[in-house]
Amino acid sequence: MQMRHINPEGLQRSPAFSQAVVVEEPTKTIYIGGQNGVDADGKVVGPTVGEQSRQAFRNLATILESEGASLANIVHWRIATVEGESFDEGVAAFQEVWNRADPPPAITVHVVSALAPGALVEIDAVAVV
Repeated sequence: MQMRHINPEGLQRSPAFSQAVVVEEPTKTIYIGGQNGVDADGKVVGPTVGEQSRQAFRNLATILESEGASLANIVHWRIATVEGESFDEGVAAFQEVWNRADPPPAITVHVVSALAPGALVEIDAVAVV
């Protein structure tokens, strides 16, 4: 797979995200639906964005591992968080799970008025294997 993480001159550079990811060969692509901070029983794991983000990342990892991939294969994720919640807790959770040796994926963040009942964060992703 040929994948390039690009951060062209003139755009913000961040250790938390790439501006874009280019895939140059046909490969297996995994589109992952929105993952909330719920466990295998469908129960919300905790009342904070941090706890729910950690679980959402665990859910993403579980899906990817089932296809022989890992978080490092994610080229883009979209994060929705409920208005008024601390986005910093979600960033901290990301930094706990992301291998800093891997280039970060492109990211889109939305602040929304509400998600599923009890959910404070939802993360969907695209991974290339």
